[in-house]
Amino acid sequence: MRYCLLAVLFLRVVAGQSPSRSAEIESAREEKAKSLKPEVVSKTENRLLRIKDDKILERFSAGFNGWRAKIGNMVVGGGFAIGPEYHREDLWGGRLTLRSAAQVSTRGYYKFDNQWTLPKLAREKAYLNFYTVHHNYNSINYYGPGPDSTKGGRANYRLEDTSTEATGALVPAKGLKLGGTVGYSWINVGPGRDRRFISADRIFTPAQVPGIDQQTNFFRYGLFAQHDTRDNPGGPKEGHNFLFQYTWFDDRKLARHSFRRIDAEIQQMVPLFNRTRVLAFRAKTALTDGDGNQVAPFYLQPVLGGSDDLRGFRPFRFSDRNMFVMNGEYRWEIFSGLDGAVFADAGKVFARRGQLNFANLESAVGFGLRFNARNTTSIRIDVGFSHEGFQVWFKFSDVFAQRPFGAALTQPVF
Repeated sequence: MRYCLLAVLFLRVVAGQSPSRSAEIESAREEKAKSLKPEVVSKTENRLLRIKDDKILERFSAGFNGWRAKIGNMVVGGGFAIGPEYHREDLWGGRLTLRSAAQVSTRGYYKFDNQWTLPKLAREKAYLNFYTVHHNYNSINYYGPGPDSTKGGRANYRLEDTSTEATGALVPAKGLKLGGTVGYSWINVGPGRDRRFISADRIFTPAQVPGIDQQTNFFRYGLFAQHDTRDNPGGPKEGHNFLFQYTWFDDRKLARHSFRRIDAEIQQMVPLFNRTRVLAFRAKTALTDGDGNQVAPFYLQPVLGGSDDLRGFRPFRFSDRNMFVMNGEYRWEIFSGLDGAVFADAGKVFARRGQLNFANLESAVGFGLRFNARNTTSIRIDVGFSHEGFQVWFKFSDVFAQRPFGAALTQPVF
């Protein structure tokens, strides 16, 4: 009975206070409404919103009647690259895709490629791809072999190569690809054309840098597997991507550089807060091995440094027979069409497979912006910091963008 009386008394007190408390809340709301001012948007944000609202990026990338500008997608450090591209996905009732492009960069690099794809074979359970590419890069950075190479030991070399290949795959389940590749590469390496730095052939011997004195051609063949559950490969917010490729390189001229290579990669995207924020992780490795005295030539050995792995280091900063790298990013939506990002990278190159571990890793951290069009990263700006300084990257693809299977996946220069 005592508790019931107390409850009644409490309710009367609250009821007695309700009108005055409601009046206070209403008065506070009125005072706040009087002080409200329109949100001031900066000039930069206004410009970004204009780009988004007018769909400028979408219009530029869509092209006209198959023709469009091809921007970027050239070797890192090659400068700004642009050229015409013809791309059709509607040929033969959508059963044939054709893409052909020619590009030149501000540093005088050239790239020509042509691709024919049959994407919907066997009721979309298989596909065939035929690809040919020619590069002429007059100055590729080279700092010497191994993790102990120095920043001040920068040299350069010229690379000219032509590759052609056929790739076929089965798609037994959604997101799963099992296939193989076969192709041939003609390679020519010569003195670097950048006079600011010494040519690599003048300071490195063939014993130090295999293939610096004589180049060869390669017959290549390999197998690959992929399981991809990402919602959008060009700018994913959730899902994973697992890749594995085993490739044989057969030296057809010198009988010195036949080797095998393993490429493995794991990507995982973790969405947060209704997909407006994303944790993005990647780990990948490239391992080479030759029989007897055979060894991968230096221009086909894995590299680290640049816009896609160790972003606080110069392009091609580290090179050796094997490579391992990890990347982590936290991305958040600033507003629709623009994401911010902070990242951390860690990795190393090493001579022996037994050194595949977490010891002696080089590291970099930084921040960036991601401009999105059609839910795909169209422009990426990253600033990376390391103990060797900082680097600023301006790219036209996602940082975890996948190279095509075959030669483009296994070669450091593509």
